[in-house]
Amino acid sequence: MTLPPNRERDVIGVLIVDDQALVRAGFRMILEIEPDITVLGEAIDGDDAIAKAEALRPDVVLMDVRMPGTDGIAATHRLMAERSGEVRVVMLTTFDMDEYVYEALQAGASGFLLKDVQPELLVAGIRAVHSGDALLAPTVTRRMIESYLERPRPVDRASRRRLATLTPRERETLLLLARGLTNAEIASELFVSETTVKTHVGRVLMKLGLRDRVQAVIYAYESGLLNGPGSDASNPDA
Repeated sequence: MTLPPNRERDVIGVLIVDDQALVRAGFRMILEIEPDITVLGEAIDGDDAIAKAEALRPDVVLMDVRMPGTDGIAATHRLMAERSGEVRVVMLTTFDMDEYVYEALQAGASGFLLKDVQPELLVAGIRAVHSGDALLAPTVTRRMIESYLERPRPVDRASRRRLATLTPRERETLLLLARGLTNAEIASELFVSETTVKTHVGRVLMKLGLRDRVQAVIYAYESGLLNGPGSDASNPDA
């Protein structure tokens, strides 16, 4: 990726997208004091975000879900289509029960933050997403599962067949990951080290062609791996 002039390679470039000026100003104040983060610009809606992202080439976009005109979900779809692999999108929402969280993650977002997030968590979240981690709390994952189960969709059989490429331990790791467990919690469940869990997660993502942990959660839904508390993928051809 070609960086804009005066942009240091080790500094995380952030684009803030929100239709409320006070929200944008608040996030800017928090981020501008961090030596490894720079706010490249602000956008007021989805269309503005697409244009600014093209011009400024941010590493991370903080994207409001609900905005007049082109909303955050539609803008994220376009960003992922045009710049997949170059940018990470973190959705901003007012309530952690936002009905659009699942759709936002399907669109390609790497996670979400509440607008009243503590400053240190905002900074840590941006760094985590930039490094390739997903910003998705276990409680949010559980709510996503509950929401999905309330409106089940047909199982994607092609996706389910791809589960056969996983070893039993990798499949078990995917199931625990999809239930919202952290690496430490997965390690405790499987009686292995966190390093081993990271290896398993990496192999799962590689074999299934997934970008990050959020996509793994979505994949678990679409493939039918996670259809309830006792679900498993013991029969991928079912």
